[in-house]
Amino acid sequence: MSGHSKWSTIKRKKGAADAKRGAIFTKLGREITIAAREGGGDPDTNFRLRLVIDNSRQANMPKDNIERAIKRGTGELKGAALEEILYEGYGLKGTALLISVLTDSRNRAVAAVRRVLTRSGGSLGATGCVAWLFDRKGYIIVEPEENDPEELALLSIDMGAEDVRIESNFVEVFTSVEDFQRIREALHNEGLKLVTEEISWIPKSTTQLSEKETLQNMGLIDDLEDLEDVQQIYSNLDIPDDLLAKYESQAA
Repeated sequence: MSGHSKWSTIKRKKGAADAKRGAIFTKLGREITIAAREGGGDPDTNFRLRLVIDNSRQANMPKDNIERAIKRGTGELKGAALEEILYEGYGLKGTALLISVLTDSRNRAVAAVRRVLTRSGGSLGATGCVAWLFDRKGYIIVEPEENDPEELALLSIDMGAEDVRIESNFVEVFTSVEDFQRIREALHNEGLKLVTEEISWIPKSTTQLSEKETLQNMGLIDDLEDLEDVQQIYSNLDIPDDLLAKYESQAA
């Protein structure tokens, strides 16, 4: 399994606990607000906004919440000024972490991120310390359902995907940023079930650790994701399927 994106996707697919649903809606609302602020409130002309709205609907975010977030972005409703920040750091044994943050308080965000990293044996790094280990890519996960995963992989390559990986229950599709929207729409037009559609940071290579160290890093990533201002974590940690299942059973 490549990095952390698939793990996060599987967790979202299984459904968030009611206690965390409000936090998820807050994070999605912030993404919508930023997208509307940067590119306008019309999803037909603002691709980033359309993508976030689609993801919000998949998470069952209420329509009213989506509309209010758009209005905050366009200035029709007052809201806190949000800032996008990408922090770089290290987990246990030097695993690389990119920490995407949307916040109205840079000081609060960096203090919280540093506290979680330090407590778990990680550290916050300088700008550029690990970003070079990742590529900015379009990232799509297709659930095969009744389709042949091999056929889906070939279809994606024919559409122009840069890389495809077949996992136990998913097909991962990697695209250039420029081709992402075209391939995403083409897969939708085939009637396929896309469980993740995002512009992501994909590790160029992954780091394998012992079982104990891998599980500890997964716990660290979970703790970071629980922070109010953190939107997403990207890691070069390799997480085998058996350890993913073990971690989920321990957390249940």
